[in-house]
Amino acid sequence: MPAVIVPNMETLHPTAKLMHGLQFAASKHRTQLRKDNETPYINHPINVATILAVEGGISDENVLIAALLHDTVEDTDTTFEEIEQHFGEDICAIVREVTDDKTLEKQERKRLQIEHAASSSENAKLVKLADKLDNLRDLGRKAPIGWTPERQEQYYVWAKKVVDNMRGTNVELERELDEIFKAKKLL
Repeated sequence: MPAVIVPNMETLHPTAKLMHGLQFAASKHRTQLRKDNETPYINHPINVATILAVEGGISDENVLIAALLHDTVEDTDTTFEEIEQHFGEDICAIVREVTDDKTLEKQERKRLQIEHAASSSENAKLVKLADKLDNLRDLGRKAPIGWTPERQEQYYVWAKKVVDNMRGTNVELERELDEIFKAKKLL
């Protein structure tokens, strides 16, 4: 795969910036699949950005680009320095806020997501809400390989705790999430 070009982001049209983010994310996630072992992983960041733009009414290019990049540091060999070099400090700051520290145990990462949700920036909350919405929709369509019904239920309960700490961020996204939580009898 060819190297990703590092353009001068300040001179690019917003659509070109967005496409650069998409190309970067696609390159980084190119060998990955979702937990169902069928779906190309890149579908997830694309879905998160699309949820923000279409359902959430978000047009801020930094938020949409951060949505495309939100899992690159956590799940690939990408560094925050690389994100900042390609996309600048503002986008890097959003990605940093939504990135779990993979050196921590899984349960601690999940606890910290709940805890940090309330104090996150508005932009990070938007990305997290769309991320949770896409993950829950995926879970409703097809469970990850090896997930028992109990583990699925635990994910819904945990996701609701994260979402509850971001209430008041985006009415439309929260309404969609609440429909899922109501269907699972969590509301």
